[in-house]
Amino acid sequence: MAPIVAETAKGSSTDMDNTALRYFLEVARSGSLSQASTRLYVAVSALSRQIAKLEEEVGAALFERRPRGMVLSDAGRLLAEHAQRSLLDAERVTEEIRGLTNGGRATIRVASSEGVAPHFLPQVFARFLKTHPATHFQLDVAAPSAATQRVREGTADIAVCFSIAPEKDINVVYSQRAPIFALLRRDHPLCKQDSVTLADLLQWPFAINNTGVTIRQLFDIACSLEGLVFDPVFVSNYHPALQSFVRQTDAVTLTGLLTVRSRLAADGLAALPIRNPALHQRTLQIQTMAGRSLPVAMQAFLQLLTGAIDDPQLVD
Repeated sequence: MAPIVAETAKGSSTDMDNTALRYFLEVARSGSLSQASTRLYVAVSALSRQIAKLEEEVGAALFERRPRGMVLSDAGRLLAEHAQRSLLDAERVTEEIRGLTNGGRATIRVASSEGVAPHFLPQVFARFLKTHPATHFQLDVAAPSAATQRVREGTADIAVCFSIAPEKDINVVYSQRAPIFALLRRDHPLCKQDSVTLADLLQWPFAINNTGVTIRQLFDIACSLEGLVFDPVFVSNYHPALQSFVRQTDAVTLTGLLTVRSRLAADGLAALPIRNPALHQRTLQIQTMAGRSLPVAMQAFLQLLTGAIDDPQLVD
């Protein structure tokens, strides 16, 4: 383990400000000085001094000290929003300067819903590398709320996720309705129809996502409104497994179109619209942190990403 050190005594006031903000954010994330000390390899006394310095500068307490840890005060929440943007902007400038001397290298951190992770996003990454070969990508697959939170706290630059409600402190770069479809084999008897109802699916084996994802949330609402009760033969938190099960049986599952768009023909599957308003209430969103300035390379990636959602030929 690296030795614990106190803060550097020398350095510009800007360096000290950034250090104080970085320490402050880690205490906010950790909920305690001791945990932040362990993560940063910085003495508790050094963290405490930096927090006290910030509190003196803003003239207000930044944390509420509670038995189970430290919780941001109202003033602390305001400062955390500023600190996240400030440090990310500093990183953006530093990365762009480095990019001038190392062939334009940039790192883009993406958090996404599981549905767009196996096929769509890798296709977009590969297409972007053709014009920006020095780019590096990091992909973190998570539940939609977790993907949004990673952008909110600055651990991801972009979230690509399905949403059914507005999010605080988030800039929605792009939003498109993402209705839920029935996914089944192309030779399935239901494929004789142009669309189906939920009641049409009751007579067939049914596979469905675990609770916690937008598809399952809206499906449960729709079934409640229609008074329908399904008895799934297969429940999973891994959508590719549901797709594989459908290919091998007469089962039906639910999907977003973008999740399977590039694989329908190759996998012998079909996606049928479902005639139920509740299953049309979610959106696919591209999210960034509110108020953050994005690097040039990231802006170019966002342009390709939004274009690829609208035009499959860009990446398929």
